[in-house]
Amino acid sequence: MTPDPSTNVLGGALAQCSTDPLTGYFRDGACNTCAADTGSHTVCAVMTEEFLAFSKYVGNDLSTPRPEFGFAGLKAGDGWCLCAARFLQAHDEGCAPKVSLEATHARALEIVPLRVLQEHALT
Repeated sequence: MTPDPSTNVLGGALAQCSTDPLTGYFRDGACNTCAADTGSHTVCAVMTEEFLAFSKYVGNDLSTPRPEFGFAGLKAGDGWCLCAARFLQAHDEGCAPKVSLEATHARALEIVPLRVLQEHALT
């Protein structure tokens, strides 16, 4: 797997998203991606209780620990590389989490318009 260039949605170098918990398609702390990442784990989001409940409701439980996979479960305040389509779905449902634009991979723009990401940008 050859990673795509580490470029963020603003055209700069991709910043780290989270190393605790360790996130990213490559589990390198950044929302790096490649052609094999069909889920496009490219949006660096800061979890909220509302988003975690929404994600669980739609079938992707991110808050329950799964020790068999080395996953402690996410909590509000954790950074995580979300699938771009899930982020857009949460936006459409009114419960999207905040986003680090500097740590969101440019490939997210194939699914999520920049104006939507900017609407949820961390300040």
